[in-house]
Amino acid sequence: MLRVRRRVRIETERLTLRPPVHADWRAWSDLRRESQEFLTPWEPAWASDHLGRKAFTNRVYWAQRSVGGGTALPLFLIRREDDALLGAITLDNIRRGPAQAGTLGYWIGERYSRRGYMREAITAVVHHAFHRLDLSRIEAACLPENAPSRALLESCGFKYEGVAQSYLQIGGRWRTHVLYAALRMDRRGKTDVG
Repeated sequence: MLRVRRRVRIETERLTLRPPVHADWRAWSDLRRESQEFLTPWEPAWASDHLGRKAFTNRVYWAQRSVGGGTALPLFLIRREDDALLGAITLDNIRRGPAQAGTLGYWIGERYSRRGYMREAITAVVHHAFHRLDLSRIEAACLPENAPSRALLESCGFKYEGVAQSYLQIGGRWRTHVLYAALRMDRRGKTDVG
């Protein structure tokens, strides 16, 4: 069986979005370590080897398989001016057939937060998903008290859709999340005259 190798690279005004490579391990582990206190209130618990080279190597192989198989699009945010790794964004759980949907997740290092980088990345990934991957729906979820993430999603055109009880384990307990979605042909809240 011939396997098609897909190369994904999305350029924005300030960023290059591309899958992780083995050489990213040190920058990734340093950024995650220095941002741990900033990130852990919003993420599932880190495994004991989370920042280790072997775990990162597995992450790179998973990214390669996922991109190649069309099941996910894991991308690192690289600032072009200095090649700094800022964070990551993943379009995961890509479903074809009648759904044509995927789930968006993201994180950014604390020192790069609130500078518009993630807004730039989300906008680019959603555009790529709708126009290159032919998806119809992008879903995202966050903790109800995560006001910055909720505002970010809303500023990128995502609309609140409801609540998912016991959605993910965060901080050792099942946590309810609020659900958002962006639709390619979004008519929610619009009328024929609007």
